[in-house]
Amino acid sequence: MTIAPLLDAGWLVASHALAALTAFVLGAVQLAAPKGTLPHRTLGYVWVILMLWIAGSSFFIYEIRLWGPFSPIHILSLLALFGLISGVLEARRKDIREHRKTMILLYTGALLIAGFFALMPGRTMRTVLFGS
Repeated sequence: MTIAPLLDAGWLVASHALAALTAFVLGAVQLAAPKGTLPHRTLGYVWVILMLWIAGSSFFIYEIRLWGPFSPIHILSLLALFGLISGVLEARRKDIREHRKTMILLYTGALLIAGFFALMPGRTMRTVLFGS
């Protein structure tokens, strides 16, 4: 394992990956921790900001090009942006049941599934973790 390929990929890819790893850990903490508390709300907003960066920055990362500069991962990014808006609005409306479903779906889709795509052959994160 070496972070050299990540650093060689540039600041955008490196910050995207760091934000994704941070959001992955923070999201797991959020899912396990008590809900409705000030720390949950505060960390939730930090997680949303991280996710906004992850989804937004993905539109400028073009390792896989299926439709012009875009790929199926970019569809996940669009869904994540809409999900983040929905999740925040649901929490503000105190629709906790929908908020919980939305956030679990976001964690699963935007971090776990997209993370799986990041480990496909030829991708930077696969090289970081497993070498070339």
